[in-house]
Amino acid sequence: MTHSHSSSIQRETRSHLFTVSALALAIASTSVSAQETSDQPQRGSALSILEEVTVTARKREESAQDVPLSISAFGSEQIDALKVRDLTNLSVGMPNVALDDIGTSRGTANFSIRGLGINSSIPSIDPTVGIFVDGVYMGVNNGIILDTFDLESIEVLRGPQGILFGRNVTGGAVLMKTKRPGDELEVKVRTAVEGGGEELNTYAMSSISGPITDSLGGKLVLYYNNDDGWFENLATNDEFGENRTKMARGVLDWDPTDKLNVIARYEYSESDGDGPASQSHTNGSGVPNAVNNYDRDSFNFSVDEEGFLKTRTNFLALEANYDVEFGDGTVTGIFGWRDNTQTGIGDIDASSQPYFHAPSWLEAEQYSYELRYNGQFDKLNLTAGIYHFTNEIDYHERRLLAQIPAVLGGIQYDGGGEYEVETTGVFIAGDYDLSERLTLSAGLRYTKEEKEAKLASLNENITTLVPTFPLLGPRDDECNIVTNGDCPFDFVDDEDWSNWSPKVGLTYDLDEETIVYTHWSRGFRSGGYNLRNTSFTVPPASFDEEQVDNFEVGIKREIGQKGRINAALFYNKIDDMQRELNLPNEGAGVVQLVRNTADASIVGLEIDGMYAITEQLLLTASVGYIDAEYDDVKEDLNGDNVVDSADEKLDLPRAAEWTYSIGLSHDLPLGDVGYITSRINYAYRDESAYTDSNLGFIDKQKILDAGIDFYSNDGHWNIGLYGRNLLDEVKHGGDTQLPDDIAGVPTGGTFSPLAKGRVYGLDVTYTF
Repeated sequence: MTHSHSSSIQRETRSHLFTVSALALAIASTSVSAQETSDQPQRGSALSILEEVTVTARKREESAQDVPLSISAFGSEQIDALKVRDLTNLSVGMPNVALDDIGTSRGTANFSIRGLGINSSIPSIDPTVGIFVDGVYMGVNNGIILDTFDLESIEVLRGPQGILFGRNVTGGAVLMKTKRPGDELEVKVRTAVEGGGEELNTYAMSSISGPITDSLGGKLVLYYNNDDGWFENLATNDEFGENRTKMARGVLDWDPTDKLNVIARYEYSESDGDGPASQSHTNGSGVPNAVNNYDRDSFNFSVDEEGFLKTRTNFLALEANYDVEFGDGTVTGIFGWRDNTQTGIGDIDASSQPYFHAPSWLEAEQYSYELRYNGQFDKLNLTAGIYHFTNEIDYHERRLLAQIPAVLGGIQYDGGGEYEVETTGVFIAGDYDLSERLTLSAGLRYTKEEKEAKLASLNENITTLVPTFPLLGPRDDECNIVTNGDCPFDFVDDEDWSNWSPKVGLTYDLDEETIVYTHWSRGFRSGGYNLRNTSFTVPPASFDEEQVDNFEVGIKREIGQKGRINAALFYNKIDDMQRELNLPNEGAGVVQLVRNTADASIVGLEIDGMYAITEQLLLTASVGYIDAEYDDVKEDLNGDNVVDSADEKLDLPRAAEWTYSIGLSHDLPLGDVGYITSRINYAYRDESAYTDSNLGFIDKQKILDAGIDFYSNDGHWNIGLYGRNLLDEVKHGGDTQLPDDIAGVPTGGTFSPLAKGRVYGLDVTYTF
């Protein structure tokens, strides 16, 4: 990196090597010792983590240990035990995985896996990590960091998943599956309260599930979260970060015949809360904020515009599974519909003065259809299907710059656009047993995608002399794409892309407990358009697709019923890397250009495992390492107006070099009363670049979590105390560099939204 913190990473490299080597040795040594004992651990809550999770990574149900793929899977008991409220609670701890919320617009996923991630809240920028809920792909990364109550499983797949999951999974995929109704009546009520910040954060959750008729089951899930604010806004000395979230989900599970199963899921959610906790600290060029500049290793910030974000989401998923005699197989159809609206405003200058505020409006509606077949033909397991996806996005952004004097001055920009996406894919994949131990895997997907954009550039819609703090809504003489549709479009275009995504691999069973595998796979991130055009010098245009070739070799080993160890070595070759260049600009505040910036290579290693040291004590550990570098740079990344070796020496954004974790879980029996489970886990993630120039970066993370739970033997009560981020580590969703001045007003510093620090909580669950 070019910033001053790069030397600290270099100084710690040897320490990381020692630490991860010790972790790997600890896991490997347990494998050897396991051969000397046949003791079977008694399963409690701690050792429930050992239970194998059923996954659908290959569009069929199987054990995670049987899938020749690098995967982290969490079952419902593990999700509950770890007190996972949303995906960001798993952000640090899985090897080479970062599940971060960008913070600019709450709930916007900026996930990165194996060094492939984005740094954007622009709704037309496709993610590198696809999010799938009950088999339905989420078409935008806005508003998809979902609450996790009543989930059956979470699967994190590392590496391109283009064959079965299609577009925009070059880094990997996150699969979330909600629970289905059970065979017996069950009512669960959970309450939780969290502290650690300025005010309390409370939860109320409940579900009722069971049979309605002999062939029909039903479930109703209700969720409410009332967060009164973890932060303090130093501009007002009041609590900040207030948010209210409501969610209701209904599920119907119908078996009209022995061969047909139909599942209908509908979810409505809404949230209303403050805008981003915007901190400004000295930027990578050494320029502090002219008004409020804080230590980046603190939670201090001061904003005059506390902002807000309101979201409303409707989500419908319909799934039908029909068993057929052909290949003793199953035909599956999945229909998905999601409608999401967001309205918000944020303080982007991150100071107590009105220098850069940004209201925005978003409406996104998507439909998807998938029809597939899976069956077994002697030695061949075959999966084939078709997929269709459409997405319509209306986006409007306003920028309020230099609002001084308070009544008469300032500049206003308006822009955004209308965006339509249509994707059709056809895929086939098979696993053929060449022998009793050797299996050949191969697959191919063809995808065609069409995109149409109507863009209103912000620099083409400029108004001066607007009042300070205008109400969030257009005046009669203002354009607004979402509500009025009258912003003049200065760029209209459409383009289509087609792509073949192949995969071929081999899996070999060394013995009943060990498999080794290798494969080559290809994925792509589709081309498109930037809905946030602010540049005065670069006209809007389409950008091309990104292609990733992944070569991987791995091993998975069960250690009896006492543990397991998995390892993978991979090489990614990225062509036409698709990046958002985030640049400070005196006229527009910040300019974001989406370009195919470079070709790059990423080599990495992943090791994770767990072992029951005793009948009540479980050790878990993981290590991830990435070596990422540019091969050929095509754009000016460091801002010196030339493309040369200096650009190639920069670090790839969102590619933390080291990630590792180690944890212990312990069960303490209490006789006829129940048992107590205690757990502690430490996770580390290296510092990583945020901007392509490396002037903005994300700090290293040292996350310590702990908890203790009481479980009653009758299965009714679970009472837990827990703490997250007990070391009170500061994490920023982003680190956008602000210019020295905006429209003539001295600014400097950064826009760096803060995530919460230390949190401790009490959780009570009653099931009857």
